[in-house]
Amino acid sequence: MSRKKREFHIVIEKDEDGYFVADVPALPGCHTQAKTLDQLMKRVRQAITLWLEAKGISRQIDFVGVQRIAV
Repeated sequence: MSRKKREFHIVIEKDEDGYFVADVPALPGCHTQAKTLDQLMKRVRQAITLWLEAKGISRQIDFVGVQRIAV
């Protein structure tokens, strides 16, 4: 039995030390960092998988959007 692949939006930023940081808005607290984008993509896939397993979630989570705000 094959599992249906899910898609998630990720937000990628570069920090002051030059690391790429990925956040998954649909999964609170799911984020990771890496020195290269290739490493980051591998790590964010792993982070998402571990987050879903830890929460026991098997249903699709819908992404609503990203907003920008100035304070």
